[in-house]
Amino acid sequence: MEITETKITLRDEAKLKAFVSITFDDCFVVRGLRVIDGENGLFVAMPSRKLGDGSFKDVAHPIDNETRKKIEGKVLDEYKKALKTNEQEG
Repeated sequence: MEITETKITLRDEAKLKAFVSITFDDCFVVRGLRVIDGENGLFVAMPSRKLGDGSFKDVAHPIDNETRKKIEGKVLDEYKKALKTNEQEG
């Protein structure tokens, strides 16, 4: 399974840096990923929903660490490209 498309929507907030949608094999899309600037640098948060008790639960997430790293690597690479393009245009 390959990531065939990544759409980045940049945000200029303290912690939230972008919303992301990724497409696998040109046939399955996952929306609602977020690039977050955390205490240890940038990371990718999976789509989640807020529960009644105020906590959050992932709606979609990778089953293993290898897949998580693959998704995070691709998303962060595309995020950096989007930042560069935004700087050149603006």
